[in-house]
Amino acid sequence: MTDPRILGETVPNWAPPPRPDWAVLDGQYVRLEKLDAEHHAALLFRAYEGHDWVWDYLPYGPFSSAAQYHRWMRDVAGGADPYFFAIYDKETRQYGGVGSYLRITPEAGSIELGHLNFAPRLQQTKAATELFFLTMQWAFQAGYRRFEWKCDALNLPSRRAAQRLGLSYEGIFRQATIVKGRNRDTAWFAAIDKEWPALSEAFRVWLSPTNFTTDGRQKERLSDLTKLAGVAPDPGLAG
Repeated sequence: MTDPRILGETVPNWAPPPRPDWAVLDGQYVRLEKLDAEHHAALLFRAYEGHDWVWDYLPYGPFSSAAQYHRWMRDVAGGADPYFFAIYDKETRQYGGVGSYLRITPEAGSIELGHLNFAPRLQQTKAATELFFLTMQWAFQAGYRRFEWKCDALNLPSRRAAQRLGLSYEGIFRQATIVKGRNRDTAWFAAIDKEWPALSEAFRVWLSPTNFTTDGRQKERLSDLTKLAGVAPDPGLAG
């Protein structure tokens, strides 16, 4: 009699990877530094000041004063999950945002990137793109099998960014939560370890100084490069 069971493939020699514990991830265009309220809060508050819309899809903020933002950062900066970091743009020599690892599940080999908040001066920069490369690279080299990113389903710029970065669309979790009194449907994206070699090469080609003209324009688009990794498209972006 044929065995009717269908089982997943085995994962030989599996060992849970370590949790993030780095102080700095250093790239060509960006440096990620473990968040520290005394060092980062005032500088980042100034970067966000006057741009309250950057907080629209986050469950906290905007903050009415530098002191209020400092208190928030002091409360979250020492945590292991989320593991927060500040984003320093080497080209502008300015801090431009915050991000974190979260939902860190070593036993499942899964880790998420989130709490991303880019000040306008960081948006659409090489530094902003490279931080995704650095955080994915650390995760997969550490032994994680799955790298997740989620966003509000109404946040179309983030959904477009996920596809450009080579993260496959995995669906919408309807009525996933309530944020600031409003319903949030959540769009899920992820990359897995088997895709990382192709994605890594796409990032390396795009980030190479030879991919940019003297006035900073890209020669090859990252979205064209990451398509080669077989990214599952987001049907919500069609047309």
